[in-house]
Amino acid sequence: MAGELLDLSGEWTLVSQDSEFSTNYAVPGDVHSALVAGGLIPHPYNGRKELGVRWVADRNWIASREFTIGDIDTGQYYLDITYLDTVADITINGVQVLHAENCFRRYRPDITSALKVGDNTIEIVFYSSTAAANAKQAAQPFPIPHHAGNCPIPNGNMLRKPACHFGWDWNLAIAPFGIYGEIAICKMQDLRIEHVTVQQKHGSDNGSVIVDVDVTLRGRGETMLTVTFAGETKSRKASGSYGEVQQKFRFTVEEPNLWWPAGLGEQILYDLVVTCENQIVTRRVGLRTIALATQKDDAGSRFAFVVNGHEVFCKGANWIPADALPSAITPEKVRKLLQSAADANMNIVRVWGGGYYEPDYFYEICDELGLLVWQDFMFSCNLYPSTPDFIAEVKEEVTYQVKRLQHHACLALWCGDNELIGALTWFKESQDNRDRYLVNYDRLNRAIEDAMRAADPKGVWWPSSPSPGILNFGDAWHDDSSGDMHFWSVWHEGKNFEHYYDVKPRFCSEFGFQSFPSLPVVRNFIESEEDLNISSVVMEHHQRNPGGNARIAETMFRYFRFPITFGGFIYLSQVQQGYAMRTAIEYWRSIKPHCMGALYWQLNDTWPVASWSGLDHGGSWKALHYMAKRFFSPVIVCAFREPGSGDLVFMGVNDRREPVDIQLTVSYSVTDGTRDKVIETEKVSVPADKPVELHRIIAASVRNHGIYLYEWRASDETSGRNHLAPVSYKTLWFLDPAIQGDMKDVNGTLEITLTAAKLALYVMVETDVPGRFSDNYFDLYPQESYVVTFRPDDPAQLDRARATLAVRDLYISSHQRKT
Repeated sequence: MAGELLDLSGEWTLVSQDSEFSTNYAVPGDVHSALVAGGLIPHPYNGRKELGVRWVADRNWIASREFTIGDIDTGQYYLDITYLDTVADITINGVQVLHAENCFRRYRPDITSALKVGDNTIEIVFYSSTAAANAKQAAQPFPIPHHAGNCPIPNGNMLRKPACHFGWDWNLAIAPFGIYGEIAICKMQDLRIEHVTVQQKHGSDNGSVIVDVDVTLRGRGETMLTVTFAGETKSRKASGSYGEVQQKFRFTVEEPNLWWPAGLGEQILYDLVVTCENQIVTRRVGLRTIALATQKDDAGSRFAFVVNGHEVFCKGANWIPADALPSAITPEKVRKLLQSAADANMNIVRVWGGGYYEPDYFYEICDELGLLVWQDFMFSCNLYPSTPDFIAEVKEEVTYQVKRLQHHACLALWCGDNELIGALTWFKESQDNRDRYLVNYDRLNRAIEDAMRAADPKGVWWPSSPSPGILNFGDAWHDDSSGDMHFWSVWHEGKNFEHYYDVKPRFCSEFGFQSFPSLPVVRNFIESEEDLNISSVVMEHHQRNPGGNARIAETMFRYFRFPITFGGFIYLSQVQQGYAMRTAIEYWRSIKPHCMGALYWQLNDTWPVASWSGLDHGGSWKALHYMAKRFFSPVIVCAFREPGSGDLVFMGVNDRREPVDIQLTVSYSVTDGTRDKVIETEKVSVPADKPVELHRIIAASVRNHGIYLYEWRASDETSGRNHLAPVSYKTLWFLDPAIQGDMKDVNGTLEITLTAAKLALYVMVETDVPGRFSDNYFDLYPQESYVVTFRPDDPAQLDRARATLAVRDLYISSHQRKT
């Protein structure tokens, strides 16, 4: 931290303002976690304990600590604070130095007059967020509705605080608060570095990089400012009177090594270092161009990211906060989740607008992994105020966040909000007076855009998600002709998976289907074995979407034979979730470039809950994520029953930058596993810009009593296999595959060799130990030896992993026999 004198993180004292409760408080961190650690409240993830801790957010709390300053030079001192959540006063030695109301801003208040030589005391009064939100709602000139279905704690939309803290249809509702970032005492230099931003312009054989350094000058003295980029150093004297000024440095990089999204090239990053006296600001910059293609065409208008002149089919998921309790979020946990995204062949994540602008390390990891970032501003699913004080806070927030993040190569898009256009139709107030609330929305949205463009003139802007386009306030949930789409008809409207074939989105930035968390995760939050029932009060408490459990069960009746054990129900819920997403994504990939992106909801979970996530709370892979690694493969054969004709179609899809050759083999198998080869194609060249049909089985020739198995190999040395069921799985009479396994330890991993007597579909290997399998939810052919490995997160747990290993498949899930 620039000019840091004293780091104030560490152990503080926490006391409720009424003095009823007190404990230690680890900063950075949240108050609920401190109370859990102090034994004052139970952990809210266990059972239904959440309901007993909501009172914490209804009280005021005081966090304090002492610090010592040996000497105070003449000059100016300030606090440097990030992620202060949310309505709070800070005093030093009884002198108020800050009143804060925005979790998403950086504060640097002057504290010179409050300091003294020797012992000092700093106090933070965290005011009840529920009381503050209610008071702000009451002060509005007209009501500003919130989504009560998402937020059981009301009026969170009044505060500049993560919306999901007040609950969501995948999150608990306890409104955590605290300080989650840095807090330090710094001495003001003659020049203080405020922001370092980067603009790029690329020619045919070189790149021009302009580094803008925003500085605050304290006096009329001269200070040397030095910038080093790509091995070149430039210096300049900065001088002037009090206030903020900008210094520009231009660098030219001959034949630059470009940064590419994952799967398209390397992630080359150049070091940028800005120094002034004892201040050092470092950045890692990837050189690339990025644009959003939105031109009109015969279908409507496009929505495609173009990186370095190459159109990118975006494959990824929506990101929500890494944990519901901020104290539990660490760089290591975030890296694990993002690494899992990259390992599943994703090239983009969308930072959803109801959480946080993530810490610097999040975007640094995305830079390294080649994960593009669609960045929402933090507004979601509610209406919001447009009063002058609220707009002023938003402008400060947007300016700070954009200047903090815009240099990242991964940063692909600034999006104004999540679903606020749709929210205009959700509430009686806005239905009865649409003009008022539309103008209210437009004021806020324009303020966000103006502040964003001022901070990052070259940044890519999109007004809202979903949106048909700028100044278009139409329905982007059912209109697939233009812009980005949120398609929720399959889940929220209960339509079948085949309905995914009825839409052809230009870019689908949200869609999903739920499953239950894995059995080991469930066992961690239940209170007794009696809870191991889908309808138990604990299991229903860990389901936040109304009717969610019923929808999971209802869908099973459509496609599968109903499971007969709790474990089978958990397993099959995950299989059908992956099946749903594969159905949508493979079809949408097959119609590229009409569709140029599929980001399912959601990548991760904030706590152990039934949800749309592909990763369990803690980061273990669910069925969806293992399947995503296959259906997001850069080169793939997508198979589906064509809408209209009923033909079975096999499409070669290539997301590389160069053409590839694909060879396909298709066989037909009845459930005993005997295979009848249907076709083995010649090698077919598949270009990067358009899929190619490799084979078609006309509807009249489709055999409906078994499964079509297909395998493919490509000239880029990728390969894969999968199956296509022409009818629902429940109509097929599967035989007992009699799966056998052999295990051995190999260099800290468990190597498992599986064989089956009959065809086994969606074979799952599971253990109680956190870790990752090399493959899972795969098909096992008769008399085939298939090897998977398991690496536990903790190597000491290898023996336990062996002891708790279990195997399931479609047959086992609906029969008593266990493997």
